Amino acid sequence: MTAAADFRSGKGHRDENFPVASVLISPEHRAPILAFYEFVRTADDIADHATLTAAEKLSHLDALEQDLLGHGDGNAVAIRLRTALEARQLSPRHAQDLLAAFRMDVTKLRYRDWDELIGYCSLSAMPVGRFVLDVHGEPRTTWPANDALCVALQINNHLQDCRADYRDLNRVYVPLDALAAAGAGAEDLGAAKASPALLRCLQGLARRTAALIEESEGFAPSISDFRLSLEVAVITTMARRIAGLLTTRDALSESVHLGKFAMLQAALAGIAAGSLNRLRRGGAAAGVSRGA
Repeated sequence: MTAAADFRSGKGHRDENFPVASVLISPEHRAPILAFYEFVRTADDIADHATLTAAEKLSHLDALEQDLLGHGDGNAVAIRLRTALEARQLSPRHAQDLLAAFRMDVTKLRYRDWDELIGYCSLSAMPVGRFVLDVHGEPRTTWPANDALCVALQINNHLQDCRADYRDLNRVYVPLDALAAAGAGAEDLGAAKASPALLRCLQGLARRTAALIEESEGFAPSISDFRLSLEVAVITTMARRIAGLLTTRDALSESVHLGKFAMLQAALAGIAAGSLNRLRRGGAAAGVSRGA
């Protein structure tokens, strides 16, 4: 059987909309995060592959899971992640949840409503942040804010890529009830420019996504690891700026991605905001200590 790595798209961690194990992350934590990323990216590329049949995709995803769990050794990315998990005594659960999401990508092409989309994101997005938190030994009390941010990142991505997903994969993450309520249909996603009805739908969803980002507002300051808290602050800033583009532009015909300079600006703004929040948190803690 062909190894899963042979179906890679060529996309790497530096090509994402947000930093993945950037220099902000402590070196000791980068290796397991990158091992996780490479495993997930390989599985994602399989689910999105242009020529594999659905049955072939599912078979390759199953093989990745078997290798991850130690029942085979056919895929280097699975072995690498398995080794990293064993070294840290971490569960493969987050990676398995993502495999479940990629199986959904193969078999489920439409989402009825917002709640059904959030259910998908609970497998496709939330586990990514949870894994990074686990690697850093952060408590599960950080999960709710993480989940809100990760879902926002995922839906931002769905909205950015809605035309390509429909055109290339016949896959629609835009909830069907939201399309219908705006007077649009899934087929409108294939147009070169969004109709007024579709634009109302997409920008309305972007506003809901922006609200999720606001729900995660206290996430970065709640993280004990200073370097990770800065990374999360950067990601939050980028997510907020992308959501801003999606609420004011047409995702079908206008740029809704951050360019390199805009990403650098967002990174610097995120680091500044994260550092300031940390100082405030430290000052508040010192005040409480003196009062005691």
